[in-house]
Amino acid sequence: MQYRNLPSVEAIMATRQLQGLAILYQRDWLVNLVRQQIADARDDIRRGQDAASVDEIAGRVAQQTAQVARPRPQPVINATGVIIHTNLGRAPLSEASVDAMHAAADRYTDLELDIEQGRRGSRQAHLQPILRQLTGAESALVVNNNASAVFLGLSAIAHGKEVIVSRGEAVEIGGGFRVPDVLAQSGARLVEVGTTNRTYVSDYESAITPDTGALLKVHASNFRVEGFTHACDTRELAQLGKRSALPVLHDVGSGCLLDTGEFGLAHEPTPQESIAAGADLVFFSGDKLLGGPQAGIVVGKSDLVRTLERHPLARALRIDKLSLAALTATLLHYLKGEARSTIPIWQMIGSPLDDIRERAEAWRASIGDAATLCQSLSTIGGGSLPGETLPTWVVALDCSQSQGGAEGVMARLRTARTPIIARIDQDRVMLDPRTVPFDEGGALLRGVKAAL
Repeated sequence: MQYRNLPSVEAIMATRQLQGLAILYQRDWLVNLVRQQIADARDDIRRGQDAASVDEIAGRVAQQTAQVARPRPQPVINATGVIIHTNLGRAPLSEASVDAMHAAADRYTDLELDIEQGRRGSRQAHLQPILRQLTGAESALVVNNNASAVFLGLSAIAHGKEVIVSRGEAVEIGGGFRVPDVLAQSGARLVEVGTTNRTYVSDYESAITPDTGALLKVHASNFRVEGFTHACDTRELAQLGKRSALPVLHDVGSGCLLDTGEFGLAHEPTPQESIAAGADLVFFSGDKLLGGPQAGIVVGKSDLVRTLERHPLARALRIDKLSLAALTATLLHYLKGEARSTIPIWQMIGSPLDDIRERAEAWRASIGDAATLCQSLSTIGGGSLPGETLPTWVVALDCSQSQGGAEGVMARLRTARTPIIARIDQDRVMLDPRTVPFDEGGALLRGVKAAL
């Protein structure tokens, strides 16, 4: 009997709610959503529930439409204190990089046109002069991410050959990116040398055979081995490569162009150091400590870069025009010597502790009795500088009087108009100003007060 009470598709489409949606969206799509909701309502009846009304089903369709049609990915406020947050899109871009993307998106560009010669050009030509200047390399190539860059390099240079790597560097970098798997997919054969904690240049040298195609060094960017350890440095590996007529490939991971020691952090290997030490090709990411868009950057010897450029995979993995524009603008900040003041992640890393405390105190005063000020630590994140932290001041929220406690407050923060992502420590929600831009402070405070 309940099934007879279910409204028809026509009755639901005739409601004011659906008529309004039909102005914005394709009618056929809305009809399909209505039919899905009616089918769900039949399932509810089978489970013993009453038949849904016309307005109930129309409301469900409207809610589903809003969920499907909302912009994605949506902006969020990062109050976690994790500067390069992988789940939140890693490095936010500078204002100049965003403007460059917009300019490349809404008009034609000289993406692959040589303006001076009036003939087809290469998208790589936009970045090569800047990367040569910044790293000291002879040439450069940019693809869509660093995993692609390493994969392309191994495929182009060592397919069907052996690649020697330290056993302690045959690692999983993140997201299932495992060096042995990438080697296998590239057609190269992995030869591990040394031990997990100690590898010497003599280990590489003794493993070289007529089938060896390259020597590979991988920076362990998301973990740290301490104690009784030894790693072959880039310079001595490059000297071995030169003696053996073998290319030395170095994956430095994060692509840091600044001296992290100046910020009180451990030293992070830089591409320019690796090039100066004699590496033939160096691979690194654009969206971590470089502070740009997702990209994989290769710098090194001209003849090897040309080999990568001519490989069939190069076209499949090439960088798109928007990321190219953003990356160019990001790299120009370094060339102008303004990266510390213009690139968001370096602004966050370099934020004076007194300034952070001042902002945290202002938040505490605005939130009221539920908030207290305390010292804590911010982390770099994003598979960069493992174990390294920066001192910070945070606002700790006492959630004992709020529905659902700390988890309930966190859930409500995530459903704010602009979702707020925070962290929990000892049943308190912690808000770190270091990773919250000044113009997002008002939205954060409104969301926090509502959540409490």
